[in-house]
Amino acid sequence: MLRAEMAAGTPLGLKTQSIITAGGLVGDDLINQVLCSRIGQPDCRDGFLLDGYPRTVEQAEFLDKLLAARGLPPPVVIHLDVPSHVLIGRMVSRRQCSKCNRMFNILTDRPKVPGRCDDCGAPLFVRKDDREDVIQERLKTYKEVTRAVLGHYASAQHFQISGDRSTGYIFEEITRILESVVAGERFQGSGI
Repeated sequence: MLRAEMAAGTPLGLKTQSIITAGGLVGDDLINQVLCSRIGQPDCRDGFLLDGYPRTVEQAEFLDKLLAARGLPPPVVIHLDVPSHVLIGRMVSRRQCSKCNRMFNILTDRPKVPGRCDDCGAPLFVRKDDREDVIQERLKTYKEVTRAVLGHYASAQHFQISGDRSTGYIFEEITRILESVVAGERFQGSGI
């Protein structure tokens, strides 16, 4: 949501760009405003996926109240647990197309022509927030601030998947969880 704001050059996007580039967290008030606006769109009427939100306990509490106020069920939380060294390796290997924004990974999803997008041929670049120093700062922030969100949702529909497994395995596990939730089955606890 924030990257879309930044790409559109909105005042919120301009405000948040320097924070994100430095690996910091956008303030709760700003991100909550963006969330309210986004999930109010017609394409979110039947449900939506949040990636990287909530990042603070305060955001989690806000989300809980917002969902309740809109008559929506509590969130299903899927935590991809990935060792830090694996995360760093994946992120420093990412490349983004300068024109169409398609993502590549030089280790696992290489472009056919090095440095060029397969779709439009434009040059690929490394995003500023995919530099190792920025990633290290983000991991520090995660440990200090975000990890507590898992405790907030410990008694909810919370599932943990080993995120250092293959993408196929992770996809299958997420699909299994969501299909079961949609079918009305309830899992107990985490540890998938």
